[in-house]
Amino acid sequence: MPLKNPMNLTISVAEPNQESGDRQNNGAANLEALQQKLKELDIDDQQRERLEQFLTQKQRVGELVEEDFEKLGELGAGNGGVVTKVRHKPSGLIMARKLIHLEIKPAVRNQIFRELKVLHECNSPYIVGFYGAFYSDGEISICMEYMDGGSLDLILKRAGRIPEPILGIINVAVLKGLSYLRERHQIIHRDVKPSNILVNSRGEIKICDFGVSGQLIDSMANSFVGTRSYMAPERLQGTHYSVQSDIWSLGLSLVEMAIGRYPIPPPDPKDLNSVFGENVMVEHMEAAKSGKPLRGSRNSYVCPPGADAPRPMAIFELLDYIVNEAPPSLPKGKFSEEFDDFVERCLKKCPSDRADLQSLMNHNFVKKCESSEEINIGQWVCKVMNIKEAS
Repeated sequence: MPLKNPMNLTISVAEPNQESGDRQNNGAANLEALQQKLKELDIDDQQRERLEQFLTQKQRVGELVEEDFEKLGELGAGNGGVVTKVRHKPSGLIMARKLIHLEIKPAVRNQIFRELKVLHECNSPYIVGFYGAFYSDGEISICMEYMDGGSLDLILKRAGRIPEPILGIINVAVLKGLSYLRERHQIIHRDVKPSNILVNSRGEIKICDFGVSGQLIDSMANSFVGTRSYMAPERLQGTHYSVQSDIWSLGLSLVEMAIGRYPIPPPDPKDLNSVFGENVMVEHMEAAKSGKPLRGSRNSYVCPPGADAPRPMAIFELLDYIVNEAPPSLPKGKFSEEFDDFVERCLKKCPSDRADLQSLMNHNFVKKCESSEEINIGQWVCKVMNIKEAS
């Protein structure tokens, strides 16, 4: 059943229980019209070429059905479901498939599929590509572009800490992705965190799992488990949620990746001093270029030699801390002044005091990272994750 969308394209997603003869291409869109939309984006020729290549490949996919997938391995699991690496046998394309098990009524399920259609319109160098979604055996499958470098939470575990120059490049891409969603589609991400930022061997950085389906968010509202939260204080208090809440989540994620551990409660300064060296910025640049771990890093979140890992808070204790205690921050003197100021502007308790997307895009930390040509993040990812560089 085709639906008209804000871009005036006709997009069709196969809904459960629909007669097979009436089903249309899952993800089919007017390629020429989409290519015209790409010309309006502020992207370079290589980015535009890669997006057009993805859209052309997507046209070959056709209707997504369970029997057409071959499982190649598991990529990760979170609150939302399990993500697997799969091969779509008819097209030969490698995809990432997220399976979400929900006990919901057919009407709710159909509403989720209608809302997921907007993902076909989200075509940006900073957004993970969407092939389509379907329902089978009690599970919703969302099929996405496969990013061979994985998510930043997995990279962080491998690297121990992520060097500031690499974080700067990641930060620019995430800001551009959030700005694209906000300006082009009026979408707030709602779940910015390292596991929802993906990278690949070509050096592309893309965000995924943003909140396009209010019905899906509501259906999964009771599925939270774990000992971390990236939610802003105002969201935990149930007050107005805006893009400012995503800014808090970004700032918190940057601190975590910079120091090598979730920063709530804050680490003991003595522990951090034993991890960070004297010439920290020289170390950061060398690690960013070589892919070798930073001083004091190990294959887990950073903890000084001989010290015990911090005790994780109970979830209610953690949420109370986020709302009532001082926000996390970078350790002083261990990072550039620009990075320190950027993070501080993100992690204001009151959302009206927090920097907005536009001011962050104009921040000196972003300008410095955008103008740097010393770092090849694709090479860094390949060295850290021990994968082959893209040709």
